Amino acid sequence: MLKSRLITSFILIPLVIAALFWLPPPGFAMVTMVICMLAAWEWGQFAGLVSRSQRVWLAVLCGLLLAFMMFTLPAYQYSVHLPQIAGSLWAALGWWIVALVLVLSYPVSAALWRDSRVIRLVFGVLTIVPFFWGMLTLRQYHYDVDHFTGAWWLLYVMFLVWGADSGAYIFGRLFGKHKLAPKVSPGKTWEGFLGGLVTSALIAWLFSLWAPLMVSTGTLLICSLVAALASVLGDLSESMFKREAGIKDSGHLIPGHGGILDRIDSLTAAVPVFACLLLLVFGTL
Repeated sequence: MLKSRLITSFILIPLVIAALFWLPPPGFAMVTMVICMLAAWEWGQFAGLVSRSQRVWLAVLCGLLLAFMMFTLPAYQYSVHLPQIAGSLWAALGWWIVALVLVLSYPVSAALWRDSRVIRLVFGVLTIVPFFWGMLTLRQYHYDVDHFTGAWWLLYVMFLVWGADSGAYIFGRLFGKHKLAPKVSPGKTWEGFLGGLVTSALIAWLFSLWAPLMVSTGTLLICSLVAALASVLGDLSESMFKREAGIKDSGHLIPGHGGILDRIDSLTAAVPVFACLLLLVFGTL
């Protein structure tokens, strides 16, 4: 299991970095859309869609929704000031605040949504659509000035999330004693949580020294801290939905890693929240 996870990681990480820096905007948008469609396919399990055909249609409808939103925008112009994009990012901020309440009050909160397929599908839309626009908006950041500025920002958020996950795992294994959310994810501890935040802070500091992020230290610190916290919430919320659905992994598309959602659950929260804070709340343009 560990061997397959490591092999897959060594293959996927260079591919992700290459896609960030080398794919042109149309190609990056298409790849991101495919990832979101696969995530929607897996979300069908959370919503109670048991048949393959229902989940295929959910993935197709997700792709059509994202394509329609793109066609309503100027060609390859993903400005955060456009209402479709700004609305999606603000919706993400609101949704993850709601998700925090749901996770903290679980399993009591599940009584409000476990019997409603519609509500669970809405949760999926609020998770996947803002993630899509967060990815595209950050990638397009100052694209007309420097094609790679947005790629650096996305790489930064990804390293921030990967660092939080890795730090939480290592510190949790070494020092973990106090459960973080035992009713949602019994394996996570407060020690791992704090270790993940420390790792994220170290990554933020290193990137601020060597990467061309061009933002004030205070803004970067606030956005990074909230994004790291959001990444933990993204992981916990997916664990909550999987627990309700009675499944261990969201899928089996990635050898040793489970499904697409298992790999991007933290990013679905961190990316749109980070983009919303950086571009809308602090107005970094």
